[in-house]
Amino acid sequence: MKRNNTVKKESFFRDVAKNKFSYLIALPAIIYVFLFNYMAYPYMLIAFQRYDYRNNSILDIIFKGKWVGFKNFSFFFSSQNAFRVTWNTIYLNVLFIITGTVMAVLLAILLNELRCKWFIKVTQSVMLFPSYISWIMVSYILISLFSTQYGIVNTALRSMGMKAVNWYTDPNVWPGILVVMKIWKGAGMSAIIFLASITGIDSSLYEAAAIDGAGRFQMMKRITLPLIMPTIVIMTLLSLGKIMYGDFGMIYALVGDNGTLYKTTDIIDTYIFRSMRQIGDMSQSTAIGLFQSGIGFIMVYGSNWLARKFYPDGALY
Repeated sequence: MKRNNTVKKESFFRDVAKNKFSYLIALPAIIYVFLFNYMAYPYMLIAFQRYDYRNNSILDIIFKGKWVGFKNFSFFFSSQNAFRVTWNTIYLNVLFIITGTVMAVLLAILLNELRCKWFIKVTQSVMLFPSYISWIMVSYILISLFSTQYGIVNTALRSMGMKAVNWYTDPNVWPGILVVMKIWKGAGMSAIIFLASITGIDSSLYEAAAIDGAGRFQMMKRITLPLIMPTIVIMTLLSLGKIMYGDFGMIYALVGDNGTLYKTTDIIDTYIFRSMRQIGDMSQSTAIGLFQSGIGFIMVYGSNWLARKFYPDGALY
């Protein structure tokens, strides 16, 4: 047993020496994850305490903190907004996962079917461009589209003799708007991942199918989709792990503090932010965040168990 451990250690350090530049590139990401994820784990104890800002170190939190049990959790679950923000978070994320995955896979397959190289390059550039635009810029694009008085959409409606719609006071239309914006901004980047998976498929499979008389649609159905399905399942599993975490940057930039839209757009993350800003209670906010993490862990573990049972090739572990 000792010998095996020595061999493993030697092989690891030998691999580092052999691929030092690869490890050097990964080093900033490793440091970031270590500092802002693993180093933050002990501070989860705040969720079970009445936090005192004078307790700065983890030792102060452990030995000087006032323990209150699950009272911080009851603050959220007894709130009249708990069900609404939880439902909105899950509902919007399910919409994002389904529509985003379908559109990304569809774009990847369509790009794979194209034969004009310059058109493929232009299309990929156009698809990736929205990913680099901040949500703040997207919010101004939305205002130019849906502004009540000068918005492009309302101007078009008036020109056709129809009534203008006050989009920023109608919460029912915003799930659709958010889904469209999420697809527009993120589907291009996700499509690149699936396109890379498609390009890794052995070309001899397509050649054999062509000899047998299969058309492009049949090749896509019988070869492309089944072979990229493990990638689709893995990407979906990773997304399910964050199903309790809404895209705070997107929601807050596009909706902000517009209370009339909270009915369909208020999520757990924006609720935590408001409670921190208005109440200033770190313990209650940490408790809600811990609740999100717990549900995320259950979702990843449960969905991976199902994938391993019914589709082993797509399981994470």
